Amino acid sequence: MTWTLTTSLDDFRAGAGGFLDARPVENTVLLTVVHRLAEHGLDVFGERPPVFGWWSREPGGPVEGAFLRTPPFSPRLGVMPDEAAAGLATELAAAGAGFTEVDGVAGGESAVRAFAAAWQAATGAAESVRSSERLYRLGELTEPPRPPAGRHRVAAPADRELLIAWYEAFLLEVGVQLPGVPRSVDERVAAGLLHLWEDGGHPVAMAGNSPVIVGMSRIGPVYTPPERRGHGYASGITAAASAYARARGASEVLLYTDLANPTSNSIYQKIGYRPVEDCLALDFRR
Repeated sequence: MTWTLTTSLDDFRAGAGGFLDARPVENTVLLTVVHRLAEHGLDVFGERPPVFGWWSREPGGPVEGAFLRTPPFSPRLGVMPDEAAAGLATELAAAGAGFTEVDGVAGGESAVRAFAAAWQAATGAAESVRSSERLYRLGELTEPPRPPAGRHRVAAPADRELLIAWYEAFLLEVGVQLPGVPRSVDERVAAGLLHLWEDGGHPVAMAGNSPVIVGMSRIGPVYTPPERRGHGYASGITAAASAYARARGASEVLLYTDLANPTSNSIYQKIGYRPVEDCLALDFRR
């Protein structure tokens, strides 16, 4: 059983690309991160180089697991057996700060818990839950039960300041720090990947979708300012962004919800989203 670790994006794509493409739903985060690194450079998430890895049961055997880390973010686990997750934690702990520092981990719940148990055994670190999410995939897209007033449109460069403000408000609300928000907004607007819902000629909600990668696109973020909530705008903009992704060729349209937010889990199911798996993000502290 072996992990191959590298700081080369090209090597990672050559070694694990076929595995990621074969499981695009469960590997959605890894696919979108790799796409962005390839399109916009290895420094798109920060100055420190990313770290990648893939796992096989024997040298030269088929790939059965993959992960990546783009500092300052924690490692993100793709699909992998629990034994691979535990082995990765042990290997990273042995590598030490010279290769990659680990202050948390995120991914499918089972793999994350296996990683955390091995990491704690190797380092003595304590863990705390940062977030619990559920991954959904779109079945048959249906109109919201109570369609909101207004209409959808694709965001334009003239919306830049509003989009940046809303993006930052969303990140603050969910407790995530994302460097380079203006750059991210500019990239997504240029690619036609940010959407607005307008009511009475005024933007009232925002949603994004990722590029279509091997038939997969993921919705997010979805944000409605607090004073505009309760009117169904989130349902409307999510349905519109989902239809847009389908029209662009996505056979799999995905989104994550916070399990602590029963409202979002309910409204997305009402427009056709169905659960795939639960995911977990943990923080470690010495």
